[in-house]
Amino acid sequence: MTETKLSLLRIFLIYLRLGCISFGGPVAHLGYFKDEFVNRKKWLSDARYSELLGLCQFVPGPSSSQLGFAIGWHKGGLLGACAAWLGFTLPSAMLMIAFAYGLFAVGDTANAFIHGLLIAAVAVVANAVVGLGKKLCPDLPRVLIAILSAVVVSFSPSSLMQIATILIGAMIGMLLFKQSNQANSNEPHTIIAGRATVAIALLLYTGLLVLSICINSSDHDSIYAVHYQAGALVFGGGHVVLPLLQEGLVPNLMTESNFLAGYSAAQALPGPLFTFSAFLGTTGSTNAPSALVGLGTLIAIFLPGMLLLIGILPFWNRLRQRVWAQAGLLGANAAVVGLLLAAFINPVWPHGIHRWSDFAIATAAFIALYRFKAPAWLTVLSCGVLGYIVS
Repeated sequence: MTETKLSLLRIFLIYLRLGCISFGGPVAHLGYFKDEFVNRKKWLSDARYSELLGLCQFVPGPSSSQLGFAIGWHKGGLLGACAAWLGFTLPSAMLMIAFAYGLFAVGDTANAFIHGLLIAAVAVVANAVVGLGKKLCPDLPRVLIAILSAVVVSFSPSSLMQIATILIGAMIGMLLFKQSNQANSNEPHTIIAGRATVAIALLLYTGLLVLSICINSSDHDSIYAVHYQAGALVFGGGHVVLPLLQEGLVPNLMTESNFLAGYSAAQALPGPLFTFSAFLGTTGSTNAPSALVGLGTLIAIFLPGMLLLIGILPFWNRLRQRVWAQAGLLGANAAVVGLLLAAFINPVWPHGIHRWSDFAIATAAFIALYRFKAPAWLTVLSCGVLGYIVS
């Protein structure tokens, strides 16, 4: 029992550290996860990482948080997955609640430091694209799949197009690599759940979704319903979910200005953008204490995606061993590299690189990560300081 508790605590602390330094949005988070769990701790292989990433693209909600949840499950079971989610989400959620109470610790003076963190995100994502590209696109067909995927998503950057691109990559893979002897992953099946757990998760997802739709917008619980619907029905992460949240909350529960102020603050914080929901719950609460409502809306928006993962991942573990599925995954993994490349081009690069000094800092950070295997947290903080100095 003690060993299990220590293991869960270790998972929580690892993700807590990542939650404190993972600036740059969901795409950057994928780079932090790869550096931490593939390159450094070797919890899973490049192929297994890409499989989980590709699968999380198909599940509604924040794909980076769901990937972190899946990796935690891979290492520590369902309790490990919950510890991973809590650790990664807690820092930015607490900051968003504090912001809602009006505790402005920093003002405009932090903008230069924050810009340095966005420069770091450029280096982190570039390192992830290069690292995954070398492992998952070792031949010309997969390089072409990745490039084609990047081009398609760049011209049509919708969440549905991302899903379609991965599906097309999988179909191309089934045609091109069906005779291939390359297995995607021989890692043991550590993501396991009993039939009862799977059934309960899927029933909860469906039942809560129906309940949230039935709740009247004037009801006190409508704030939870709006967040659950947003997490259950929207693909593509934090930015895509904003219109649905705005429609459900403004002006009934909060003003437009407060909504946008919270969204702006969320851009400056590490961790998942979905923690914006903690601010919305705290601000829009009609009951005291408001912080508990903020925590409730936080859980409401993350819960549906996690329930679906619990229901889907155990089936995926069995399916992935089929020959045709392995061939499809070779193509899908290449498409995922293309999606990361497209995200690097936009929005990661334009958000982080504004002048030549930014480019120089990003290049140095990339070399530190790729060539010298510098710790991601040290690289990120160094970029923040340099961004502050040169601004």
